[in-house]
Amino acid sequence: MWEQTSAPAAGVALLERAIEYALGGLRVVTPATLCRPTPCAGWNVQRLLDHMADSLQTLNDAAGGHITPARAGVPRDRARDRTIPAPADVPPDHACDRTIPAPFGGLPGGNPALLLRDDATEVLGLWMGTLTGARLVSMAGHHLTSPMVAAVGAIEITVHGWDVARSCGEHHPVPPLLADELLDLAHLFVTAEDRPHRFGPRVKVPAHAPVQDRLLAYLGRDPNWPACP
Repeated sequence: MWEQTSAPAAGVALLERAIEYALGGLRVVTPATLCRPTPCAGWNVQRLLDHMADSLQTLNDAAGGHITPARAGVPRDRARDRTIPAPADVPPDHACDRTIPAPFGGLPGGNPALLLRDDATEVLGLWMGTLTGARLVSMAGHHLTSPMVAAVGAIEITVHGWDVARSCGEHHPVPPLLADELLDLAHLFVTAEDRPHRFGPRVKVPAHAPVQDRLLAYLGRDPNWPACP
C-alpha cells in the first residue's frame, strides 16, 4: 500500500510542491475577483479561499496527530477578517453571500491570498516536524498514516489552486510531474463515496488528454471550464 511504503519525507515534499503550485495562482486574486463563480458549483472565489483556509487548518491539525471532523454549516474563525457590503455593481450571478473581505491594503482583513500564504507557511513548518517517522493521525476513531494524509491534502490543495486561478482568468497549469503523481494517488484515495460531496462526478476526457486534464476530470472538473471575463 502507498501509505505503508512512502517515506514521511516524500509525503511532505509532495505537500510542499502542491502548496507552492497553489500559492502561485493566488497572486491574481483581487477584490474584483472575490465574487466570481468557480468550477466548484455554487461557490464563488471568496468561499473557495475560505475552504482552502479550512483545508490548511485541517493539515495543521493533522501535523499534531489529530483531525477534528468539520462540522457542516459552521464557518471557520474569521476573527481576523473584516467585511464590507458587496459592491452595488457586482452582477447578480457573481454576487457574494452578502459580504466580501475588505479591500486589500491596511484594513484588518488584508489580502486573503496573503493570509493563505501565511497559513501555508505555518503548515509546512509543522509538517517538517513529522519527518522523524510515519506517525499515525487520528480522525473520528480511525487512524491514518501521515504520508497518506499529506497525499490527500496535496490533491485537494492543488485542484483548488487551479480552481482559483481559473476563476480569476489565469492560465496556471499543474506541472506535469505533479499532475501525474497526484493522478495516481487520486485513483487510490478518491472513491465513489467522495462524490458528489468532496468532488463532483468524473468528467470524460480523451484517453490521450494531457495528464493535467485527466487529473482535473477525475476530480470532477471540466479542464476547459470558462474563466470569467
